[in-house]
Amino acid sequence: MVYTNGNRFIVSNARNILESYGFKLFVKNEYASSAIGEVSPFDSWVELWVVNDRDYDRACSVLENALSKKGASPWVCKTCNEENDESFDFCWSCGAGPA
Repeated sequence: MVYTNGNRFIVSNARNILESYGFKLFVKNEYASSAIGEVSPFDSWVELWVVNDRDYDRACSVLENALSKKGASPWVCKTCNEENDESFDFCWSCGAGPA
């Protein structure tokens, strides 16, 4: 398991981030919220798992960097010179990467 949260939209965001890096993933407890009352709310949180154990450390690192705001700053696209928010991996205007 590389990520869990009580909010399935946040887990979906983490899933999108990891899939954009090519990780193979699966989701557990996606529909477990209906079991709250029978099990503790924490036990019904949506969980994001990597398929390959060897991807665990890298996936955790990618998520930690993606979800951290520490040291983040806007960047300027080298293709079209548009300023992009630090949360963007690709230029919002032309789709080019930051490198």
